[in-house]
Amino acid sequence: MRYWTAQLERADALLFGRVTYEMMASAWQKPDTGTWPDWIEEWQKPFAETIDRAKKYVVSSTLSEVDWNADLVRGDLAQAVQQLKQEPGEGLWVGGVTLPLALADLGLIDEYEFLVQPVLAGHGPTLLAGLRERIQLKLVDRHEFRSGAVAVRYQPTPRT
Repeated sequence: MRYWTAQLERADALLFGRVTYEMMASAWQKPDTGTWPDWIEEWQKPFAETIDRAKKYVVSSTLSEVDWNADLVRGDLAQAVQQLKQEPGEGLWVGGVTLPLALADLGLIDEYEFLVQPVLAGHGPTLLAGLRERIQLKLVDRHEFRSGAVAVRYQPTPRT
């Protein structure tokens, strides 16, 4: 949690699709009471506070409004994200399954970070399934956790 808290703190904003936004809001949006629910333990609170206060953009054609410090992104995805990327700062953090695929196909992802867990699931969504073109990546950083999980960061290499 400390690692992901630090990663989120680096981002100027979070970019989510509808499903990820709703899932994250249901888990990490601070209740109107101002008090975290009992299921959030002390060691999770820095992450909860960080994601709760982060600026968010939600890409959705079905939602009519969003809350949780978020703005709705509609219209041309490439144009909207390109405009967000031109804002000053460290950049955007993108999460989810469907939205990262669309952004990868548009060539709008400057860096990929994957967390590899020491578990073979055998089912579930396949990350970036359906990618139109192969994207060659260059390793720029890796972080090993005591659990055996590894966070790896890559940047796309220029297409030739």
